[in-house]
Amino acid sequence: MGNARNLAFWVVLFLMILALFNLFSDGTATMNSRQISYSDFVERVDNDQISAVTIDGEDLMITGADGQQYSTVRPLGEEITDRLIDKNVDVKVVKQQQSGFMSMLGVWLPFILLIGVWIFFMNRMQGGGKGGAMGFGKSRAKLLTEKHGRVTFDDVAGIDEAKEELEEIVEFLRNPQKFSRLGGKIPKGALLVGPPGTGKTLLARAIAGEAGVPFFTISGSDFVEMFVGVGASRVRDMFEQAKKSAPCILFIDEIDAVGRSRGVGIGGGNDEREQTLNQLLVEMDGFEANEGIIIIAATNRKDVLDPALLRPGRFDRQIHVPNPDIKGREKILSVHARKVPVGPDVDLRIIARGTPGFSGADLMNLVNEAALMAARIGRRFVSMEDFENAKDKVMLGVERRSMVLSPEQKEKTAYHEAGHAIVGLSLPKCDPVYKATIIPRGGALGMVVSLPEMDRLNFHKDEAKQKLAMTMAGKAAEIIKYGEEGVSNGPAGDIQQASGLARAMVMRWGMSDKVGNIDYAEAHEGYSGSTGGFSVSAATKELIEQEVHDLIEEGYAEARRILIEKNEEFERLAQGLLEYETLTGEEIGKIIRGEQLGGDDDTPGSAIPSVTAVPKTGKPTPGGDPAPA
Repeated sequence: MGNARNLAFWVVLFLMILALFNLFSDGTATMNSRQISYSDFVERVDNDQISAVTIDGEDLMITGADGQQYSTVRPLGEEITDRLIDKNVDVKVVKQQQSGFMSMLGVWLPFILLIGVWIFFMNRMQGGGKGGAMGFGKSRAKLLTEKHGRVTFDDVAGIDEAKEELEEIVEFLRNPQKFSRLGGKIPKGALLVGPPGTGKTLLARAIAGEAGVPFFTISGSDFVEMFVGVGASRVRDMFEQAKKSAPCILFIDEIDAVGRSRGVGIGGGNDEREQTLNQLLVEMDGFEANEGIIIIAATNRKDVLDPALLRPGRFDRQIHVPNPDIKGREKILSVHARKVPVGPDVDLRIIARGTPGFSGADLMNLVNEAALMAARIGRRFVSMEDFENAKDKVMLGVERRSMVLSPEQKEKTAYHEAGHAIVGLSLPKCDPVYKATIIPRGGALGMVVSLPEMDRLNFHKDEAKQKLAMTMAGKAAEIIKYGEEGVSNGPAGDIQQASGLARAMVMRWGMSDKVGNIDYAEAHEGYSGSTGGFSVSAATKELIEQEVHDLIEEGYAEARRILIEKNEEFERLAQGLLEYETLTGEEIGKIIRGEQLGGDDDTPGSAIPSVTAVPKTGKPTPGGDPAPA
């Protein structure tokens, strides 16, 4: 269909150019010849200065004896032919059209073609809607059939509660008598709410695949156009199509594009969008009942939706689709891992542990990245190493192995990351250290990765304090190793993270006895210059900042104490990072204990270099004795 429209466009354009050329070709020829008066022309004829004349109605195209071209217009009714023949002038006559239709067509054809091209482009701007240029008000809803790929609830994992709610809707469609005999009514609508990528659209497709009923899908942005009233017309047409196919499911993706609260914004909002929303509200629950039409909508911005859209009778159910927990992530990974050849060493639970906060779309991308990495190096299956590299790439960025670090920069990064790892291993409430690396990734020169055993749903005060200590351990390590004047800007990210955690403890979580159990977060935002907030005294603000300062300093002091106490292990790990660049949690434990590392990537028989403990100040010398402070 699209190719036919493109061909028609080029044909129309060619005809228009051809008509314009024919219309103006004579005029162009006339413009190229010199215009003379009729009396001058008669005088030249009498003086034998004309060799040929072409008579085209009242227009005379003249060729002089010297070959020059002239043109003139003879008076109406004036006969000049006999005089020209008497002077032996070659006379040619252009046949005139007997019908005025062709002449009128030559005049009006360019304008007709221009109007046709304008209608064509307007149709293209409106998406080539049904019914051609006059189909702006037709619905853009598409009927999803099994040829597009049938999806069932077996393809949906990690969001069991949301799936159970929607399975009941499928049962309504399959067996409505089971519920109607007790007076129950089929739900009119279900609103899927959740962050991007959690599987809201996939759930809707699974309902269509399970129920076996017609499934219409449309985006909220397809309603609103540049013409006022088009959106409301499309809503009416969409419901008319759905009534013909009832019982059916109507899925509106990103409904916040059309369902935002009315009367919001400058001038009361967008009239076209509000008219579209009003029509949608009436169609969903107005005077006429839409029996057998179940509306499922998806959004990640429930807070901006109009209250009239959310009430029972329109969206009877609001189903939250959250990011999956660790068990959900493992199930989602198993669904996507069925589509790729997975090696025997792959442990999906470890991958699920290492991806907290990942949505279903993120996990699908992770599996795809792992498969691409395995294919890139010619593997027959996807190994655990590929999954680990893909996870690091997605979470932390691509390895910047081409980045040239000086030996001093590399050493300082190794001691910085070793400080994080040692403190994290020493504090029982910190998450287990999973990996440490000094290979630059993204904007970081190195990093220590900690993996929780389970998803962390809350923070206790002692856990938060130990997290602060681990966060500040990088700066403590640099100061212990290089002194107060040798600290770099590397801890900038650590300080930002520690400040955010400490402020949350004091202002939001009530973990400061001096500040008390009051939420000061909104007040602090207002104090920082943003809108909103409430007034607090200067003394309270000073107290909050003092408590935040004390918590961070307490964490820094704890990290410094641990690193000085375990200075020998700290040195071993730093030297191990300098030698191997990337260490797993198990390898970190071996290096701290002074054991040898074995493996294909390690030097056989290599031992961790022995180091001498360093006091609070001073640097180790090659001989093992600390240099004076």
